[in-house]
Amino acid sequence: MHTLLSDGALLPAELIQRAYHAGYRAMALTDHVDMSNMDFVIPRIVEAVNELSGYTDVTVLPGAEITHVPPKLIRGLVKKARKLGAQIVIVHGETLAEPVAPGTNRAGIEAGADIISHPGLISRADALKARHKGIALEITARKGHSISNGHVAKIAMETGALLVVNTDSHGPEDLITRERAKTILQAAGISRISDINRILKNSEKIVHAFRRS
Repeated sequence: MHTLLSDGALLPAELIQRAYHAGYRAMALTDHVDMSNMDFVIPRIVEAVNELSGYTDVTVLPGAEITHVPPKLIRGLVKKARKLGAQIVIVHGETLAEPVAPGTNRAGIEAGADIISHPGLISRADALKARHKGIALEITARKGHSISNGHVAKIAMETGALLVVNTDSHGPEDLITRERAKTILQAAGISRISDINRILKNSEKIVHAFRRS
């Protein structure tokens, strides 16, 4: 999810409060960053999460989404984001909705990001790399980015790559219910209830892993 520290509409505190009232049990604040604003954004997200953690029942993870960065620079920025306190590091993948540089998906996977968001027409080879490294591919609820959900789901199911459903929320209208998440997976071509429940569990596993760390 994104706050007004990048292109979102809400302060972290309000976004967390609205997510709580929408029924969320966990969320990650992953504002867009590159080399120009990473030093500013991530510490402020970390500070907000630490200050608010004792006053909300929602588990909130501080993170970052490395966005439109040349592929050769991604590895260094993933490492820097983690040093600054980002627990979830996302790389903004090769969405069909924006002119992302070719090779971004692979660079994010090789850099060890946690999630490749809206990875567009991701190749089978890159999906296999993601599987071997335990990196999740995103099925997104976001308009525009979701145009390739069907392809991402198909490649991930064929290769065994991890999938997660993300809202990519920029405002309160983007928050979704669990039932909506299931519908989004079904629309991407994942029809078996067991597969849907397994994919939804992947997000829970990611949250629990960071809570233990």
